[in-house]
Amino acid sequence: MPLSLQNKKIIISAGASGIGWATAKVCLSKGAIVYLCDIDIKSLNKIKKHPLINKRLFAYKCDASDEYEVSNFFTQINKKIKKIDTLINNVGVSGPTGTIEKLDSKDWERTLKINVISHFYFTKLAIPMLKKNKGGSIINISSGAGIMGFPLRSPYAASKWAVIGVTKTLAMELGKFKIRVNAICPGTIKGNRMVRVIKDKAKFLKVSKKLVEKEFVSMASMNCWIYEEDIGKICSFLISSDGERISGQTIPVDGNATRLD
Repeated sequence: MPLSLQNKKIIISAGASGIGWATAKVCLSKGAIVYLCDIDIKSLNKIKKHPLINKRLFAYKCDASDEYEVSNFFTQINKKIKKIDTLINNVGVSGPTGTIEKLDSKDWERTLKINVISHFYFTKLAIPMLKKNKGGSIINISSGAGIMGFPLRSPYAASKWAVIGVTKTLAMELGKFKIRVNAICPGTIKGNRMVRVIKDKAKFLKVSKKLVEKEFVSMASMNCWIYEEDIGKICSFLISSDGERISGQTIPVDGNATRLD
């Protein structure tokens, strides 16, 4: 029997492109109602041409690193609904590339604010809506860099490890309310962000982009890319009744990554 998310109400941060949009499309295909936000106006404008817009898909402009804007996003949602089934904390940036002594403190702070503190803003406001729903789930997008070291990407690794810690803590705090909290750790995603990461690393190491790309793919024993839709599929499983006993888990979707160097 096909997995169904019929009428499940889902919030996705940074949902207008990349993993967020791929996840939104998977969930919509299974019957969900999706409320997404993003800072990227160009991507939002493309989404506003989607046939389900303002029916089962609602898109808002929001800077996830700005607490006021996040609060305003939830105010707008609360005009439509009072409870949700799932929050997907997807927002994140790749951060700078380099050895720690050469990195700028502002880049560190920005990476942590977007990748960790924004999750706090969204989660704090989503929990009351999940409690009104008598349960549901929070899915935090971490990274393979959240479960092992990642040379030249220390602020990114620090932020993604923090996401794991928050996930496990929230699972313990919210279990009694039937709210499940899990973290997904994507591996090397085929997409625009990885193009930028490869470019920055190649520049720092003074090697070709093709060499860096090959090294990234070889990090997984399956020697493969991970696709954005792969993350959407595991999210849909965790949201569904099939995943209703899974909480507090760190779930890699990475082709069995064995190193991140």
